[in-house]
Amino acid sequence: MVSAPAPPPGPPPAPKSATPLLAVELGDWVARRASTHPDVVAVECGDERLTYRALDERAGTAAGHLVALGVVEGERVGLLHANGNDFAVFVHAITRAGAMCLPHNARLTAAEIAWQLRDAGVRFLVADAEHETLARAAAVEAGVTLIAADDAAWRAGASIAGAAAIPAERPHSLIYTSGTTGRPKGAILTHGNFYWSAVASAANLGVRAGDRWLACLPLFHVGGLSILLRSAIYGTTAVIHERFDEARAVHALREERVSLLSVVANMLQRMLALDDAPYPDTVRAVLLGGGPAPRTLLEASAGRGLPVLQTYGLTESTSQVATLAPEDALRKLGSAGLPLPGTTVRVEVDGRTAEAGEVGEILVAGATVFAGYLGRPEATAEALRDGWLHTGDLGTLDEEGYLAIADRRDDLIVTGGENVYPAEVESAVLAFPGVEECAVVGLPDDRWGALVVAVVVPSAGAALDEAALEAHLREWLAGYKRPRRVEVAAEALPRTASGKVQRHLVRARLLGQ
Repeated sequence: MVSAPAPPPGPPPAPKSATPLLAVELGDWVARRASTHPDVVAVECGDERLTYRALDERAGTAAGHLVALGVVEGERVGLLHANGNDFAVFVHAITRAGAMCLPHNARLTAAEIAWQLRDAGVRFLVADAEHETLARAAAVEAGVTLIAADDAAWRAGASIAGAAAIPAERPHSLIYTSGTTGRPKGAILTHGNFYWSAVASAANLGVRAGDRWLACLPLFHVGGLSILLRSAIYGTTAVIHERFDEARAVHALREERVSLLSVVANMLQRMLALDDAPYPDTVRAVLLGGGPAPRTLLEASAGRGLPVLQTYGLTESTSQVATLAPEDALRKLGSAGLPLPGTTVRVEVDGRTAEAGEVGEILVAGATVFAGYLGRPEATAEALRDGWLHTGDLGTLDEEGYLAIADRRDDLIVTGGENVYPAEVESAVLAFPGVEECAVVGLPDDRWGALVVAVVVPSAGAALDEAALEAHLREWLAGYKRPRRVEVAAEALPRTASGKVQRHLVRARLLGQ
């Protein structure tokens, strides 16, 4: 009998390092760029520009004021502020003081912001004059100290220098993201999360010395905040618009040398609708998030010289997970691209890895995955399993490993780029007297992507006062969450055997399917 050949020898053992491996440490990004790029514009909003030297000085003095007020390392500091250069100053100041920045969605109600303040154990809320009334109401309800952003003390007193070494695992920001249970959860994003996200994006898009990234998304969202932080890490410029205006965004691309832009589909549609003129080749990439985009929109953009790159991400992955590379913009039209360097994506079906093209849940692993939900160990354990972030989103991977998004979370409504979770809206509707049942779904809309629609079953013998319901919801929910249409149903809503409302059947009925 002939013996099988011996297996080839394995690789030699790796030599032992003479020194132990050290934990990754990161320096203060603004302080570093103030040293290496002092005269480069860091942030620009309208006619106001701050160089890295000026931003470093402003952030250092503001951080000193926070410490003088009693802010201690590791605590959360709320920030309710409009888009602008000062938003960037406060983000960098809060983290330089050793605290976590909690940027609040300015479209929320005072009650919603107060809930976040209490949930995060916040003691101080920084707010600008534009949001003073909203901030004061939230601060009073939550029992926190309100600090005016326009106080002269922010520019006086002792300054704190940026640290040369910051542990990568140190929390940087706390960003609230809603879940299907209706209650928002605070996602902890670390310095390392943001740093490795910036590195991965740079590996995909490249970085040029003159890059100017337009931030017309709200800076309190992870997508907008990431633009500020990436620019500081790179030493490039973040161009900030107070709010999205399609004419102003188009002007920035054509006349102000903006090279990078992040928007959602309805924003891009509004920009293209202004005229038929082409765009200059100084525009390197338009990152398109907020869910799958119509193929017609992508083709129209390409025809006008806009290299639109679909991207997929979520708060818990520090924004981007996958982004289409510029060279694939037309070849893989409609795809969200390959996972960014350092990120691994898996599509899972019933515990197994999906076949190419098979729809399943998107799982993510890598250095950009968040540290967990503040104060919610069970929710953290559910989201982070065996090293994988379970996104709850559905998608496919093709034979080349390109990710395509089949849908967002099962019942998530994406309207105008904002995420609306039906359970939260249903909870507010059900709190109104005379409502027996409620189901909230999204219906297609050409302008906003989806409209929030509520189907309500009144209690026996009750007549629904829609005007009173609307007034009630105005107190409970931000404007983008409130139903644009209320349908009164005479019969019970369809439910599963366990009693859960079947929203997909409700939606099908509304669409006449």
